[in-house]
Amino acid sequence: MIFSVVELFMGVALIAVPAWFFGGPVGALSVAALALFAHAVVLLWRIHRLNQWLSAPQLKLDPPWQGLWLEMASRIQRLLRLQEKQAAMHEQRLKDFLLAIQASPNGVVLLDEDSRIEWCNDTAASHLGLDVQKDHMQHIVHLVRDPVFARYFAQDDHSSEVIIDGRSISVVNARKLSAQLHAYGEGRLLLLTRDITALAQADAMRRDFVANVSHEIRTPLTVLSGFVETLQSIPLDISETQQYLQLMSVQSERMQSLVADLLTLSQLEGSHPPGLQEKVSLPPLMAHIHADALALTELLASKSEGPMHEICMDAVPEFALLGARSEMVSAVSNLVNNAIRYTPLGGKIHLQWSLTPDGAVFAVKDSGPGIAAEHLPRLSERFYRVDRSRSRETGGTGLGLAITKHVMQRHGGELRIESVLGQGSTFKLCFPLSRVSSTLD
Repeated sequence: MIFSVVELFMGVALIAVPAWFFGGPVGALSVAALALFAHAVVLLWRIHRLNQWLSAPQLKLDPPWQGLWLEMASRIQRLLRLQEKQAAMHEQRLKDFLLAIQASPNGVVLLDEDSRIEWCNDTAASHLGLDVQKDHMQHIVHLVRDPVFARYFAQDDHSSEVIIDGRSISVVNARKLSAQLHAYGEGRLLLLTRDITALAQADAMRRDFVANVSHEIRTPLTVLSGFVETLQSIPLDISETQQYLQLMSVQSERMQSLVADLLTLSQLEGSHPPGLQEKVSLPPLMAHIHADALALTELLASKSEGPMHEICMDAVPEFALLGARSEMVSAVSNLVNNAIRYTPLGGKIHLQWSLTPDGAVFAVKDSGPGIAAEHLPRLSERFYRVDRSRSRETGGTGLGLAITKHVMQRHGGELRIESVLGQGSTFKLCFPLSRVSSTLD
């Protein structure tokens, strides 16, 4: 730039010196003024040309200029390319950031200074029932119509989360959300939501489980306590004492069975699934189960002075199952014992093993009273009973089907229940083909 100014003055001087000799000072000044005017006109034209070049929608590369103007254009082009590169980089980072938030399992809502929705991800829209397009720049409280959230939003302290009801597909599948506001920027708010439905359900199941265990243990303890108090306060003869002790023994065995089933469930849930190394041959397994079933029906018949159950077992196929023998014995015996306990004396119980293209199936079909359809999905829940009084009379703990379901899940199979009220029930254990072995080594 300095060089251009010096060059200008030198050019004017070269023109003014000859004019000094021919026209004197006036001539020299006139020629110099004319030269400066011409240079100013050229400079304005070049500035106009530069302005047009900068105003174009897209800058032309390498304009046909020379000298200082070409250098200025080159510098401008380099700066613009650098800025475009930085802008593209920032835009890509913003897109990546939004994609990351979009993929988050938690809901994210950005609120402006007036608590209006500037942006939200799809998870938040699903949680709160928002429409990303229609609800843009709408006040959050006008859309999340939950009194708990409204009170939480109105307070100044948002250091803790609040539990609210989320948008649910149905009344049965109610959704619970954890929501919390975080301040950021200048008066802006960040709303985070988290689906805690599974945690709420697990907490409810835990409370129900503790309540059920307490109730199941309290009943025999109350009976035992009453018998002990009677034995301590009232003189009884030998026959009465023996009768009370027998009743106390029954209640004690009931508590032992409950504790044993609880320990079994705990072990099943806390251990690794069984491998494929142990082979469980079905013929000896079913021979043992069948003998126990006959003993149980004989015991029940002797107590009630009624006929025994008719237990029919088809020929057991010559194959083995791969898995834990103790768990399989527990699953199979639970189904057989349940059928005996819940089928009236003299009823028929049919046991059958079969091979299918998908694996092995063990079916227990009884001629009992059947189960209503609304109870079937919950039969394998812990302590769930269709008839509680009937369960206690037969000595059930309410955990047998829960244990069976866990055993089948650990072996990659499933428990299936089919029943019609008044027409009996069929319980099936379906083992996958990977658990079936044709050799009985």
